[in-house]
Amino acid sequence: MSSTLVLVSRAELPRPNFEAFLSRMGVALTVPEGAVFPITESSGRLVTRIHLPADEQELRTQVEAFAAEEFAGDYISAADICLAVVPETITQAERLLLVMDVDSTLIQQEVIELLAAHAGREAEVAAVTEAAMRGELDFAQSLIQRVATLKDLDQQVLSEVQQRIEYSPGARELVQRFHAAGHLVAVVSGGFQQILDPLATDLELDYALANTLGIVDGVLDGTVHGQIVDRATKETMLRSWAELNGIPIGATIAAGDGANDLDLLNAAGLGVAYNAKPALRDRAQVKLDFKALDVIADLVLPA
Repeated sequence: MSSTLVLVSRAELPRPNFEAFLSRMGVALTVPEGAVFPITESSGRLVTRIHLPADEQELRTQVEAFAAEEFAGDYISAADICLAVVPETITQAERLLLVMDVDSTLIQQEVIELLAAHAGREAEVAAVTEAAMRGELDFAQSLIQRVATLKDLDQQVLSEVQQRIEYSPGARELVQRFHAAGHLVAVVSGGFQQILDPLATDLELDYALANTLGIVDGVLDGTVHGQIVDRATKETMLRSWAELNGIPIGATIAAGDGANDLDLLNAAGLGVAYNAKPALRDRAQVKLDFKALDVIADLVLPA
């Protein structure tokens, strides 16, 4: 059994710093004598990928212990380097499925907060969103509470909010790289389908699911229509889309930022916490702590 250890730097990290980190890692880990750490470049980032004859979990435990010690110092941090132990189920898969959260992952904003600003309730809703993402509140109940603040807003606000949305750095490049390699990309969101649909069309996503805002006579009615897309739904959709396309669950990758994504990341073959809240970050296999979403492609796709 072997695994692949991948390291990706932020674009601004000096190469000598990266090389010094690799050197210390080679000493700290159980690395075969004479093993080399080849360095390539991707969008200005430094990438090292090495196959090791080690059990995935054992290697991950070693890497996490090494990283924790390194990042406790003053000369390098988790915001400088992303480390991942990628299993053979991904590196040897013919086809992969990537499933991402949307708000604060695929895009930089929380859509519910942008909508709430039109109702003069942004601060209130933002506080509830933060608590939900930290895992302090039940997501479904918090969503119902937040959507209620939108009652009586004209549906035109959806178009206005759409204009303010910005993709996370590297989001478009990530989707393009996966598609170019013949893989699938999907998103599942606790946000809103009316906002997600244009994004899915623009990025040519394979699947996209979110909640549906209730609209009656051109006005938001303050409710969510249909089943709420919550933590459990996200995992269900990952498994459903994988099965639909004949992709083993071990050949799936998931990315998100909050507690609502925990089941999604735990179910996937590789889970990536993207600039995540502690409730997710502390339990994720991979911690990506700088803003470059296409690092996910660096981790799992051949150079």
